[in-house]
This record gives sequence, structure tokens and C-alpha cells, in this order.
Amino acid sequence: MPENLFNRRSFLTIGGASIATVGSGLLVPARAKGLDPTPTMRGGANNYRPGAPVVSRIGGGGFWMTGTVRRAGDGAPLGGQRIQIWAHTTEGHERDKRSHGATLTDASGEFRLEMPQIVPAFGQAHGHLAYDSGDFETVFLRPVMRSSKDTSLRVHFVLKPA
Repeated sequence: MPENLFNRRSFLTIGGASIATVGSGLLVPARAKGLDPTPTMRGGANNYRPGAPVVSRIGGGGFWMTGTVRRAGDGAPLGGQRIQIWAHTTEGHERDKRSHGATLTDASGEFRLEMPQIVPAFGQAHGHLAYDSGDFETVFLRPVMRSSKDTSLRVHFVLKPA
């Protein structure tokens, strides 16, 4: 004889589990803590040059630095934000003025800047990026590439209002 799957016990068990799940925020990510701000990375500010100009490209190009900029908490994209980029490349050392430039995020919080190929410095191929515009807390990043043969690096900033 078939057993009734929807009896009082199963109803209470399923209902209790549903309330516990919704109450914990597992089904409602918008109620979660929110997006934490990106912390500054050790070594990120090395060879930083305040006020690097906004440029369409650094040097001859061939390597793409891309990423996103969002607001801490709600994760809203931040358009018009200035991101400074510099690195040790095939055309210059990261301390050289010509190896620095900045770009602005578009309306969806995306940025993209072409630069010469990044090469290893101190044994690691890495870039430097900074948010330093003032509306949000300054953040310096120093992401290390998986391989010095990579031709792009994608980085994400989550900024906390200043």
C-alpha cells in the first residue's frame, strides 16, 4: 500500500528546515553581510607615483590590465574612478615614469589599459594598481601573475567610502 508522503510529520520537518534556511540568509544573499572592501596588499605601493596621468596606453602595448571597481557593502559598480597602473615591463622598470599611467572606469565599473608585457622583477611577474582618487579609501594591489607568459591580468577593487 502506498505511503502518504505529505503527512503532518513531513510537513513540520520541511517547514522547520525552510524557516531555518531562510532565517540564516542562505537563500537570500542580499541580506548577507555585504561585500567586504579590498585590503591593501603588502608591496602594492612600491614605486608609486602620485598623480600619474590618465593615458590611452602605456608604451607600445601588448599586455592588458583589466578589472572592476565596486562599492563595499552593496557591490554597486563605480564609474568614473581613477585606477593607476605600473609594472616592470619589456620597456622599463616599475620605478620609471614612463611605466606609470592611469585609466578611468566606465559606467559599469570596468577598466582596461594596454601596456607593454610585464616581466619578472625580484623573481615574480607582477603588476601594481592603485585606487587613489579620494572619494574612497586608497587601496594598493600587487597581483602576481601565474606565468610571465600571460598577456593579461584581471584585478577587482571593492572600495570603502573615505
